[in-house]
Amino acid sequence: MGNFLQQLINGVTLGSIYGLIAIGYTMVFGIIGMVNFAHGDLFMLSAYIALIIYLALTQIIGLTSLPLAFLVVLVAAMILTGLWNWAIERVAYRPLRGSFRLAPLISAIGMSIFLSNFVQVVQGPRNKPTPPLFTDLIRVDIGGYNVTLSYKQIMIVAVTSVLLAAFWWLVQKTPLGRAQRACEQDRKMAALLGVDVNRTISMTFVIGAALAAVAGTLFMVYYGVVNFADGFTPGVKAFTAAVLGGIGSLPGAVIGGLIIGLIETFWSAYFSSDYKDVAAFSILAITLVFMPSGLLGRPEVEKV
Repeated sequence: MGNFLQQLINGVTLGSIYGLIAIGYTMVFGIIGMVNFAHGDLFMLSAYIALIIYLALTQIIGLTSLPLAFLVVLVAAMILTGLWNWAIERVAYRPLRGSFRLAPLISAIGMSIFLSNFVQVVQGPRNKPTPPLFTDLIRVDIGGYNVTLSYKQIMIVAVTSVLLAAFWWLVQKTPLGRAQRACEQDRKMAALLGVDVNRTISMTFVIGAALAAVAGTLFMVYYGVVNFADGFTPGVKAFTAAVLGGIGSLPGAVIGGLIIGLIETFWSAYFSSDYKDVAAFSILAITLVFMPSGLLGRPEVEKV
């Protein structure tokens, strides 16, 4: 039972990261109906941005306060990654918005390859270790079973929860959120009613990238190493989480991320870790057989 509780904590931590990435997929798909396959590589890029800023703060500027350094890194990574995705949307996606459906998809795949190769050329193909952050551990007794919690696990779950609550408030209670929901329902009608569709879509890309930047920073802290190839596997798993939860549904993206994280963690603990990805994708296939729209997705209604 102790091992089960420990893996449950590990799975929730990993699933929180996947959930943050999955929101970016589901937001873009919900508004413009396009899967941004460059989103995983944007997550990888944000991890490198966070690492570079952290090293600059601690080794060049000499900042010694770890919480302050982490806060600055988090905010700076969100801003810079958001600007990257804003530029990507303007250059690679907006000109193709009115073309046939495969054109934006091909452009997204090309942008994914570009980002991966760009980071490989600039930073090199080797792993980049990060300085140890939040390494202290806490031992907690739960029902007579000892469970180990690290400060970085607590921080990851806390940051994810706060950001998800703030994002829910943004979507539900602000003019931007109302514009996003209007564009999701009918972009042409939203434009006729005075909604700036281009601005709304651009801000959606920026917000999705900012959440991916948080995930990239937390990924860097959690694993202590980054690599130019880190965008592919977490990106695919986050996309799987978005589809599993019901792509287009924000709560579904978070739930899907938690499910994928738990499956991966428990499979690695009780079975061979070589097949953890197979287990996650198998659960996705089984779910879609019986629930084609995902857990919380809505059936697509064709407008005539």
